[in-house]
Amino acid sequence: MKNFFDFLIRQYFFFLFLIMEVIAIIMVVQNNYYQKAGFINATNEITGRFLTTINSVSQYFSLADANRKLSEENAKLLSEAKKFRKANDTKVYHSNDTIYTQQFEFMSAKVVRNSTNKRNNYLTLDKGSKQGITKDMGVITSTGIVGIVKEVSENFSSVISVLHKDSKISAKIKKNGQLGTIEWSGGDYRYGELIDVPTHVKLLTGDTVITSGYSTSFPEGIIIGTILGYKIEKGDDFYTITIKFSTDFNSISYAYVIKNILKNELNKINKDLPND
Repeated sequence: MKNFFDFLIRQYFFFLFLIMEVIAIIMVVQNNYYQKAGFINATNEITGRFLTTINSVSQYFSLADANRKLSEENAKLLSEAKKFRKANDTKVYHSNDTIYTQQFEFMSAKVVRNSTNKRNNYLTLDKGSKQGITKDMGVITSTGIVGIVKEVSENFSSVISVLHKDSKISAKIKKNGQLGTIEWSGGDYRYGELIDVPTHVKLLTGDTVITSGYSTSFPEGIIIGTILGYKIEKGDDFYTITIKFSTDFNSISYAYVIKNILKNELNKINKDLPND
């Protein structure tokens, strides 16, 4: 404390000068209209910039929580959508929608790991068996398909990405219902192949490709991408079709895991069908 007082005494004239300057500025501002207006404007500008910076920082830290809440709300809306429900009897109509049986539920999940630069790519989600996720559930985003759940732990699940050599997604061309299979041969994560479409089918660049609904993992009508180009190799009975995926696999933050409520029933009836 003694050193502090010694410092004040040594710097007495400097602090006196500083105080007098402040008093002079206050008097000038208070007694002159233009100086006062300029001072207020400058103060408002500094305060405004400071508050804007604080608000931006606050919004940045709240963005993750907002995205999570939005993802959960979207999952709820998807679960309630009629297009993912199964009609019980089209000849009977009730205002309370009892003619529909819910077939699909959607659960939001955060992507905690993802790759696009390997031959076999996977994603990891922050939901697992405790949250009701099981193997073979489909995974999508708001822009299209992502993959299928491969392994599940209590709190996490791994997903085989569409960008994987073993990934085969049952698909169809939206405008004519022609069936095919989506594969990825490696390379650019933005493009894949639609195979098994016969050459007598008329194709157009820009045609939309969607899920067929023949798989228990995905409901019908989830967008996969659009036809970018196609060709017929000599002697082939099927097109070689290049599609552009609707999902940007390199920027997935949140996804929706699909539960097919009728999956076990479908698997049982299909298992009982003859193979020949």
